[in-house]
Amino acid sequence: MTTANSKPKTIIALGLEGSANKLGVGIVKHVYPAGIPTDTELQPEMIELANVRDTYNPPAGEGFLPRDVAAHHRATIIELLNQALADAKITHQELDCICYTKGPGMGAPLQAVALVARTLSQLWDLPLVG
Repeated sequence: MTTANSKPKTIIALGLEGSANKLGVGIVKHVYPAGIPTDTELQPEMIELANVRDTYNPPAGEGFLPRDVAAHHRATIIELLNQALADAKITHQELDCICYTKGPGMGAPLQAVALVARTLSQLWDLPLVG
């Protein structure tokens, strides 16, 4: 195995998932004790730092309308983000990238979460992985 950098490397990723009625914000630390390999699949040690979720529940007898699910995600995501950072005991300055679900899923909720991911990426000057 060849490594681009044989020094130990840690990557902390923020993940946003909102493809349906569940909204999730997670933070994972990826640890590469021998550096990041260049000629093999990445297999880091992964440590879950935070996994915060909230579920949109429609009124009884109604299904999931994409616009209502998206409204839920827009109204809830910042609170979940703050909770995830608090649970992980880190600040956004310690993050290395932002990941989000591009699909498949319900269009309106996916767009709501993608907008937050892109905005955070620009505000915090972090790479975006989708």
